[in-house]
Amino acid sequence: MRLLLDGDDDHAVHRAAYQWADPAQGRITVDPTPHTTSPAYLALDVLRAMGRDGFSRPEAERMSTDPAWRAVTCWTLACGGLDEVIVLRAHRLTTERLRRLAAWRADTGIRLTLLAHTPEQTDLQRLLERLTAAELVDVATVRGTAAVLEAIGPAATRRRTGPPPHDHAHQLPTLPRSGVAAFRADCWRRQNATDFAHSDGQYRAGYAAAHTWLTRTLPLQPTPPEVTDDADHPAEPTPFTLQETEAVRLFLARLTVSSPSAQHTVARVRGAQAAFLSRSLLLNVPDDLASRAGPGITTVPLTPRTVHTITVRLPNPLRAAAIAALLFTGTDTSLLSMTQIASVDKDHATVAIDRDSRINIGEEPGPRHLYAVPP
Repeated sequence: MRLLLDGDDDHAVHRAAYQWADPAQGRITVDPTPHTTSPAYLALDVLRAMGRDGFSRPEAERMSTDPAWRAVTCWTLACGGLDEVIVLRAHRLTTERLRRLAAWRADTGIRLTLLAHTPEQTDLQRLLERLTAAELVDVATVRGTAAVLEAIGPAATRRRTGPPPHDHAHQLPTLPRSGVAAFRADCWRRQNATDFAHSDGQYRAGYAAAHTWLTRTLPLQPTPPEVTDDADHPAEPTPFTLQETEAVRLFLARLTVSSPSAQHTVARVRGAQAAFLSRSLLLNVPDDLASRAGPGITTVPLTPRTVHTITVRLPNPLRAAAIAALLFTGTDTSLLSMTQIASVDKDHATVAIDRDSRINIGEEPGPRHLYAVPP
C-alpha cells in the first residue's frame, strides 16, 4: 500500500489524482463525502467512483454498512477489471473506515493508495496510529509535491463514452399461431417480402442450431417401431431418458436466452421443431407458446442494453444477480429463491432448477430444468 503525503495541499495533486482515474482501465479515484465518518458512506463513494451510482436515486434503497461493503467487494470481483484505487483526504479517515479499506484490499487484491494532507508532524503521527490500528502496516510513504505527482503517474487517455448500447434487432411482425407443420408457409402467405426474410432468418437459425445439436448429441437414433395393424399394440414414440430430456431443455434455453423478443423466440423454436421432425423426433411445445413462461417470452429480453442497465444502475450485487436470473430463466420467483449455489455449474454457464422435487417431495427425481447463463 502507498501513502502519499501532500503537505502543501497542492491543487495540482488533486487534479492529477482525478485525471489519473479511468474506470474502464481499472483505475478509480475515491473522493469521500465530507462531513461524515460513516463507513457506509465511504462504500457508496467507492461505488460511485466505480460508476455504479444507482443508489443516488431518491427512490432507491439505502444500504447499511455491511451490505454496502459487500456490494463493493462483489462488484470488484465480479467485473474483474479494477486494479488500482486512490482514496483522497485519507488524513480524515477514521480507524473503522481504514479497516474497511484494508478488508477490501485483502479480499480483492487491489493496489490501494491513500492521499493525505498532513502539514504538521502531529497530523502524520495520528494518521500512522490509525493505520496501525487498522492493520495497514506495509506502507510505502512518498513525501513532497513533486514526488507525489510522479507517484500518481500521467493522466489517463480518455476514451469517449456514450449512451448504453443499442439493441440491433429487426422488429418482427405478429407471427401466425400455426403449429410447426404450417408455420413457415403461413408466414410466407401473410407477410411481405422484407418481414418474411427476417422471420425466416430466425426460423432457419433455429433449424440449423437444432440440426447441429442433434448431430452432436444424438448421432444414433433407435430404429422406430414398425407400424402394424394391431390396434392393441399401437406404435409409440421412444421416450427420452432423464439425461436426454435435460439436454433438450438446456438446448432450448441456449437457443432462446439471447432472443430480443417473443416473436424471435417463437420463430426459433418452430425452426428447431422442424429440425427435430427431420430426424423423426417430435418436439412438443405448448400450443400457446407466445404467452408461456420463458426467456424472451414473458420476461424483458436480456439484451446488451438490459445488461448495461442492470450492472450500472444496481449497486446491490445480490439484487442484480436475482434480476438477471429472473430474466434469463423466466421461472417463478419462489422456485428461483430455493435454488442452491450448487445448482450453478463450475463454469457458471448453466443453472439447474429442480422444480419437480420441490413440488412433489418424496417422489423419484425427474429431469431438471436447465437454463443457460448468457455470456
